[in-house]
Amino acid sequence: MEIEEVSSCGEALPLLSLNHVSLLCRSVLDSARFYEEVLGFVLIKRPSSFNFTGAWLYNYGIGIHLIENPSLDEFEPIMEPRPINPKDNHISFQSTDVMLVKRRLEEMGMRYVTAVVEEEGIKVDQVFFHDPDGYMVEICNCDKIPVLPLSPSFKPYNTNASFRKSAASAKCGVLFMENEMMESLSMDILNLVF
Repeated sequence: MEIEEVSSCGEALPLLSLNHVSLLCRSVLDSARFYEEVLGFVLIKRPSSFNFTGAWLYNYGIGIHLIENPSLDEFEPIMEPRPINPKDNHISFQSTDVMLVKRRLEEMGMRYVTAVVEEEGIKVDQVFFHDPDGYMVEICNCDKIPVLPLSPSFKPYNTNASFRKSAASAKCGVLFMENEMMESLSMDILNLVF
C-alpha cells in the first residue's frame, strides 16, 4: 500500500507515525511486567542520562515509556478498582484474534468489559481493561471498519504499506523512509484519546 502525503508545507507538520506513549506509574516494575506479560512488549534500553526511575518498552511499531511517580497515590489513591468505561481515555491496539485476547485475560484473572460496534453491517469486537495504574487499554479488530476521511484533501492508504515522497513533501524537504507497516497497528492507533 502507498501512503502519500497530500498536504502542502503550510498545512500540516511532516509527521510519519506515532512514536511512543508516555505514562506516569506508581511502580515501574509492576507496570513493565504488565506491558510485557499481558501485551507482549519488550523492555529496551533507555538513555542512561535520565536521572529518574523509568522504563522503555517496544513492540508493534510503538513505544511505551513508563515514568515512576510514587506520589500519584497522594492525588489518586486506588481504594477499589475503577469501573471499566469504554468512553474513558484509552490506548487501543489492533488484534487479529479478539476472542483469544479475552481467553488470555480470563486465564490471568483480569477484569474486562466488551463492546461491539456495528457500522453498515460490519461488526467490530472491543475488549477494555486497566493497567496497574488504572490506564484504560483497548484491544480490538477495528481494521474491519474502512477509514473514510471527512476531508477531501486526505487520501487514506490501503493495507500493505510503503511510504512515498509526494511532490508536496519534496518541496518541503520532508524525507519519508521505506518501511513496511505492521498490520497490528493499522489505523486503530488514531483511537488514542487524551
